[in-house]
Amino acid sequence: MSAPGGPVPIRVVLVDDHAVIRAGLAQLLASTQDISVVGQAGDGDGAVEVVREVRPDVVLMDLQMPGVDGVTATRRVCSEMPGVDVLVLTSFSDAERIIDALDAGAVGYLLKDADPDDVLSGIRAVARGESPIHPKAARALLGARSATSRPQLTAREVEVLRLVRDGLANKQIARRLEISERTVKAHLTSAFSRIGVVDRTQAAVWAQRQEL
Repeated sequence: MSAPGGPVPIRVVLVDDHAVIRAGLAQLLASTQDISVVGQAGDGDGAVEVVREVRPDVVLMDLQMPGVDGVTATRRVCSEMPGVDVLVLTSFSDAERIIDALDAGAVGYLLKDADPDDVLSGIRAVARGESPIHPKAARALLGARSATSRPQLTAREVEVLRLVRDGLANKQIARRLEISERTVKAHLTSAFSRIGVVDRTQAAVWAQRQEL
């Protein structure tokens, strides 16, 4: 869909407790024609309020903030406003934090040491329905998988894999679990990485063998 002046920009809300970082991100996004900042917040509570008010396409979410943290805010946003996608942008690349964020509903995970172009590409990827994950974060997930004989999956990932095993499509899984299709895709991306498969058929076979 296009507006009279061209394509409709991707509407983004910035969430970070550091005003300098928010200002830098806003300046970066303002340099593009296809991305528009429609709101900002400095903590989790503020993030939920702003997102509820402006209904953006993407929320660029920090994780460690005073009061309500980014994981809790992500869970609330994804629960209350399933049409809004959350892309994490944080300094932390430990597997536990990544898993918590994805389990809360985030559809992507980027690190603050990424190149500016990678942040822009990540926002665009989320808007296309993809799930960008920083290579360092992906390695952390793989490390968590190799640390045990059986991969440590989140409860939601197990639910999704069971439904894949049962032959349900992403849309059906989303409806069954009352989450968005993009959240389903994010869980699958994470689960595929940790169990070492590349497609739904392999995942279904793995789930069957593991008797999930």
